Amino acid sequence: MTYETSVPFRAGREGYASFRIPAVVTTTSGTVLAFCEGRVGSSEDFGNIDIVLKRSADGGRTWGPLQAVGKNGADLAGNPAPVVLATGRILLVHVRNAAAATEDAIRRGKVSAAAGRRVWVQHSDDDGLTWSAPREITAQVKRASWRWYATTPGHAIQLTGGRVVVPANHSLPPTGTDNGTEGKYNGGHCLLSDDSGATWRIGYIDDNTNGYINVNETTAAELPDGRLYFNTRNDSPAPGNRADAHSRDGGRSLVKPFRPQASLTGPVVEGSVLQLRDPDVLLFSGPADPGFRALMTVRRSTDGGTTWEAAHTVDGLPAAYSDLVRLDERCVGLLYETGDFSAYETITFRRIPVSELVNSPDRL
Repeated sequence: MTYETSVPFRAGREGYASFRIPAVVTTTSGTVLAFCEGRVGSSEDFGNIDIVLKRSADGGRTWGPLQAVGKNGADLAGNPAPVVLATGRILLVHVRNAAAATEDAIRRGKVSAAAGRRVWVQHSDDDGLTWSAPREITAQVKRASWRWYATTPGHAIQLTGGRVVVPANHSLPPTGTDNGTEGKYNGGHCLLSDDSGATWRIGYIDDNTNGYINVNETTAAELPDGRLYFNTRNDSPAPGNRADAHSRDGGRSLVKPFRPQASLTGPVVEGSVLQLRDPDVLLFSGPADPGFRALMTVRRSTDGGTTWEAAHTVDGLPAAYSDLVRLDERCVGLLYETGDFSAYETITFRRIPVSELVNSPDRL
């Protein structure tokens, strides 16, 4: 089968040395919005980074000009978490670094919370053509003790009842001498809004510091029975590199803390989930090679994330972060980092038939 693919972002083009951290949504009018970080000088996670956007009016086959929709001077604006509301408004939640605040300095507590990562939201009411000025919401969604802070990556969601849910993660100060092993002190939480993004609050918090589950970059989907499913990158030595959890109260709390999801084999990396409503299938995208960021694969679950099987293997090339979107009744879109020799050469878009994801067996 021949698949339609396009390349909205290619490293070294359009004024940016690198493009990372993809996120994608489809508007109520059918326009596909592909977001990512445009990194000006390098591929590093800090420095001069903008949130950039390209729009597609034909389902991701071709793309319009690049727009810089989130700029923070010479410092970072990143981790775009877009969500399309039932009203048609598009919210864009994201983070910004204060001047000269590097990832290492924030994680080690070398800068204050006020000078570290801050959380912002802006919106578009014209299908992503223009955007409001960003509005800071840090005081509503970040605790003073948290150091590192990141939204998603990937799309956020609006529940059938109207609540907006944005998965997020943070780091905690170590209990004792800071020996630089900040990765052992990650925690997960989510942002909630019940008034279409006007006000926000913190939902569940999972601060597991025993070294077994280390909640990191998290993605979410609403299941047909009303539960929320959260799937996270796990940086600790539990079985596998993924963990998951469910919520029965719209993200306010978890039924149980995150536990290993060993049936999703892959490296330590971000992933994306998407619930299809017709038919009832939960999808996950991410690299499937257990040791390397390679072999981008879409997997499916028919039991709410308990078990998974491969549904579509893209290819055996390097691949890293990704995001899934429902394009229409026939097609799902996959926006993902990939390249011939490095996972960070392009951000590519692939159209995948729903029929294949639901019905076709795939073997890794």
